[in-house]
This record gives sequence, structure tokens and C-alpha cells, in this order.
Amino acid sequence: MVQFARYVFVVALGLLAACTAEPDSRLSLVEATIADIQDVVTSGEASCVDVVNGYIDRIRKYDQARGINAITVINPKAVEKARETDRALQNGDTLPKLFCAPLLIKDNFDTHDMVTTGGSIALKDSYPPDDAFMIRKLREAGAIILAKTNMAEWAFSPRETVSSSYGRTANAYDVNFVPAGSSGGTASAVAASMGVAGMGSDTGNSIRGPSSHLALFGIRSTIGLTSRDGVIPLAFDRDIAGPMTRTVEDGVRLFDVVAGYDPSDPLTLPNKREPDYTAFLNADGLEGKRLGVFRFLVDHDDADEEILELFYAAIDEMAAAGAIIVDPLEIDDFNEITESIGWCGRFRYDVGQYLKTLSDPPFVDVNEVLKTGQLAPQSRESFDFYAEFPLDVIPDDWDEPCPTWPNDDARNQLLANTIKAMDSARLDALIYPTWSNPPAPIDAAVDEYKGDNSQWLVPDAGLPAVTVPMGYWQDRLPAGLQFAGRPYAEGVLIELAYAYEQKTLHRRPPEGFE
Repeated sequence: MVQFARYVFVVALGLLAACTAEPDSRLSLVEATIADIQDVVTSGEASCVDVVNGYIDRIRKYDQARGINAITVINPKAVEKARETDRALQNGDTLPKLFCAPLLIKDNFDTHDMVTTGGSIALKDSYPPDDAFMIRKLREAGAIILAKTNMAEWAFSPRETVSSSYGRTANAYDVNFVPAGSSGGTASAVAASMGVAGMGSDTGNSIRGPSSHLALFGIRSTIGLTSRDGVIPLAFDRDIAGPMTRTVEDGVRLFDVVAGYDPSDPLTLPNKREPDYTAFLNADGLEGKRLGVFRFLVDHDDADEEILELFYAAIDEMAAAGAIIVDPLEIDDFNEITESIGWCGRFRYDVGQYLKTLSDPPFVDVNEVLKTGQLAPQSRESFDFYAEFPLDVIPDDWDEPCPTWPNDDARNQLLANTIKAMDSARLDALIYPTWSNPPAPIDAAVDEYKGDNSQWLVPDAGLPAVTVPMGYWQDRLPAGLQFAGRPYAEGVLIELAYAYEQKTLHRRPPEGFE
């Protein structure tokens, strides 16, 4: 179990009655891990109902009152699920690996018992007929779906988190700044300990960017390792879903449950996952690892000097832990290939396919939303772009084909050149700042959008990447360190991230959330 000495998980020795409406104020959940919660529940120091009520109390106390606006809806069945866990514990039943883990879920994951809007008011009454694959796996492992979180409408924006269904989300470290997008609701809520951990999605940035802005661990897996079934799509050839957590260990515990083949997702492949990703939680995992500094994502003309100082300090920290730093690392024709790839505008088609999975969809063509004007002003430009692409023609068969991964020649060339560069330098991973600039002011999210390194390389080449806290800009706003690796090398990335986290302990909670 990961222990952070500064933040102690304190639980009242006296148990609360199961019917208590307001949890005991002595139940502190700040920075609590899954292991912490399970320890106090199994020891009898608190019930699972106490834990769930404690998080609900925190949501009610902090989310709207502090101007964060991260939570969209609390699961009305969460307390009852906690009671089921308590009964199983009392009966001596064998408990699953994520028992009594209250999770915060981005609002594009299908949940059969909660509305799923994708950030769009046009889906405000949409209850999917079943759970997304990942949600089903998490529930089977004993996790409690506590609440849904706000997101950038239709996952359009990497810059900010604004939806037509629930409004704007602010950064929990300072509400005058953005949490990035599109998983900003999950990021801010997890950072403020409104749940023990969370789930987000990442088409180009949306797990790693918000995680960087909120001092979290976030993982984007190899395309083919994890299922997107039941996650409202933005671009099926790039979409990935995964954990966003305060500690690497918690992220890996979730990832170990959700990773793997799903026949409902045609891009996933069997026999690609590791038997147990928690086996890679090695505090000495940096020793002897070769890490390449990918200068293309470091030497930006407009990179913030203090963020760069944090990155160079991180390099020194990794070297002190035994890592071998290869600087610089270059990828042949990187810029030329990247510029040739472009963006596939398959959103209209992909959402159309998703709507067919609903029992009673409110519309069949997302362009109907454009006609009715049911969208946030921040989404208009993106909608106008996607509206011109076909609804019923497979992108591979367009007049100008948009090949579905892995059938894209340019993306395959980028992957091949990246592997060649890593092989030549005998690298275990590439390193660079997750975001080369601090979070933008919330009233200038578009004008000051710069430094987003997550859009480059990883989504194009289908590679895995993780982000982990590396310090604080002006000692107050988080910055993240990103590790990118070979296909299906999630275990290596977990090992690196965990070792770095344990050697540095950069993570600290936002102030004022007692």
C-alpha cells in the first residue's frame, strides 16, 4: 500500500449507523487510496456505507460551493451498493479486488442506471440499455460507481471542459484556471478527493492533459489493448479510455481490471495484456532504464521556462534513481510524417453507430443537434467541421478514404520510425513534459492554449503513454511528466511511473479541501 506521510487517512473508531444521512465529520478521505479504504472497512473501523456517504458529503460540500462544477450526477444506488458490500463482509464472503472503491466516471461512459450525456444537452435524458465494457468490469470487481463527471461537449476540446449539459468545470487547484479537456471533470473531482479514483477518455490528450493539470497519474493504453465499447466516440480510430488517479498504484489496480480483449470492440486483440499489471509496481524500476529525451516535444519556442526547469529537475531525479538518460532522441522524418497524417473527421459516422446501440435514441444523426442549436458556443466550430462528413459510409470507403487504424500507411510509418529510433538507442521509453505550459486562465482557454504535447506522436502511432506529477508551476499549479513506450509495453511505463512517484512524492492535494 502506498503511504504518504503528510496525508493520513483518519477514520472514526465508532461506526455510523447505516441510515445516517450525514457522515461523521471525523471520517477524512483526503488522499485516501483504494488500499486505505479497504483496510479500514475490513478492520471494522468504518463501514463501506460510511465511506460512500463521506464522499457524497464532500461532493455536496465542495463541488458547487468552490465553483469547481465537476460532478454531474450522483448515483442514487451508490449507498445501496455499499450496503451490499458491508453485508458480504459480515457474511465472510470473499470480496473482489476493488470492493468498496467509489469511482468517478466521465459522462461519456454508458451506465445503465445513470444518464449518459457525453456533455450534450441533447442527450440529457439518455439512459443506455447496458454498461460500457469497462464499467461492467469495474462493477464485477466490486467498485461502486459513485458519480458521473463533467466533460468537454462531445469530447471536442483538449483546452477546457465546457458542456451544454452541465456547464464549465474549473481547476480544483485554482478555479481561475482550466483543468484542460475533455476529462476535466474527472480530473478536478479526483484531485479534490470527491471519489477514490476516476475514469476518463483520451482521443488526443484528454486523460493525460487533465491529469497533468491536476497532479494525477493517467494512462493511455496501446490501441488494441483496451475496449471502447459503450464509450461515446469522438474518433474511433484514436479513442482510448482509462484510469485517472491520485496514485500510480490505484491507477494500475483499475487498469488491471479493465485491460484486455473485448469482442465488441473490433480493434482489441486477444492475448496482449499482461497477467497482472500490479506486478510492475517496483519502487526501483528506474534503475538501469534507458530514457530518451524527445526534444521535439521539449524545445518549443513558447515553452514556459519554469515548466522546463521542472522537467530538467525530473531528469536529474530519474538519473539519481539509476536511469540512463539519452539526450537527444530523434525520430526520422517525424515532422513531415506527422503533418501528412491529418485528422479524420469520422465523428458524425462514429456517433451514428453509437446511437444505434441505444434503445430509444433521441436522434439518429448528430447533425440534428447542430440544427437545433443544442450545443455550447465553444463547440460550434468543431461541429461545423464534422458536419460535412458522411453519416452512413464507412470512413475507409469515403471518396478520400480515412483508413481505420491500423490500416493507415502514414501512421504505420510513424510507428515504424519511432520503434527504429527506440531500438537504435536501446530505449525503454521516451520522456517529455506532458504540457509545456501551465494551465491557462479559465477566461482565456482558447487564446492561451499552448504546450499540449499529448496530441503528438502517441495518438498517431497508437502508442501507450502515462503521465505522473513532476512538480508545481509557481509552487501552486501542477505539471506532469510523460513516459511514452512501445506497443503493449504498459508494464514498463507503469514501472517507470511508479518508481518516479515513489522517489519524488510530488503529489499534494489542492488546498482547502479538509
